[in-house]
Amino acid sequence: METADLLKKVRKIEIKSRGLSHHIFSGQYHSVFKGRGMAFSEVREYQFGDDIRNIDWNVTARFNHPYIKVFDEERELTVMLLIDVSGSNHFGTVKALKEEMITEIAAVLAFSAIQNNDKVGVIFFSNKIEKFIPPKKGTSHILRIIRELIDFKPDNKETKISEVLRYLTNVIKKRCTTFILSDFLDKGFEDAIKIANKKHDLIAVEIYDPRETEIPNVGLIQVKNAETGRTQWIDTTSRKIRLGYQNWYNNHNKYLTDVFIRSGVDFVKIRTDQDYVKPLINLFKRREARR
Repeated sequence: METADLLKKVRKIEIKSRGLSHHIFSGQYHSVFKGRGMAFSEVREYQFGDDIRNIDWNVTARFNHPYIKVFDEERELTVMLLIDVSGSNHFGTVKALKEEMITEIAAVLAFSAIQNNDKVGVIFFSNKIEKFIPPKKGTSHILRIIRELIDFKPDNKETKISEVLRYLTNVIKKRCTTFILSDFLDKGFEDAIKIANKKHDLIAVEIYDPRETEIPNVGLIQVKNAETGRTQWIDTTSRKIRLGYQNWYNNHNKYLTDVFIRSGVDFVKIRTDQDYVKPLINLFKRREARR
């Protein structure tokens, strides 16, 4: 993409995502993704009703009067965005490509994070780790992420979700909030997602196109697997073929739901032809209700 076109696209996404994160998500994000730890703040004299477990015995002995340690909640979080850049995301039939939807959602989450004074990092993945951008703060860092989201060209087109989950577990040592944005057209990551969610707070954002849920009756068509490059002709007038695909999709959808529930991962499904704001806010509200 030409530099001028890229900058224009970055600016467009920045304006939209910054506005959404400021007016809609910032309050929800702030209340749902609070700091997980407590940091020492100061020492003050003991007052009636204070927790005696917080007494600072060294200071108490020095002044011969009880003093307690005061702690503040650690506000700073690290937010990691795991972005699926495999070939299957270059698909969309109504409003937007899956990769375009992923870019916008990632941008909104990133701006929400920096407004909350959090660090944001990104891992682009296919069937390998394509690129790792370490967590940092600041608007210039977010704009770099958006530029990469728009213009990134992966080496590989296939998907292996277990690979990025293992990488996250090994590379990010401190507990973080992690969004994995993908169409999840993959299997075999049950163990990896369970381990990753024990160490981090993992949220799955599944992006899908309505045309992926069923095959229409439109006669003989040629289809191509975007990840393997394999093409084949399909007679969509065959009810058996249409039902076979429908069963595959339903079974895969059930598989994903079961994996997320068993591993304790929050998840949300978002269609490319629908607004993503409402599903994300509902996700935040569900999390807040459990706090």
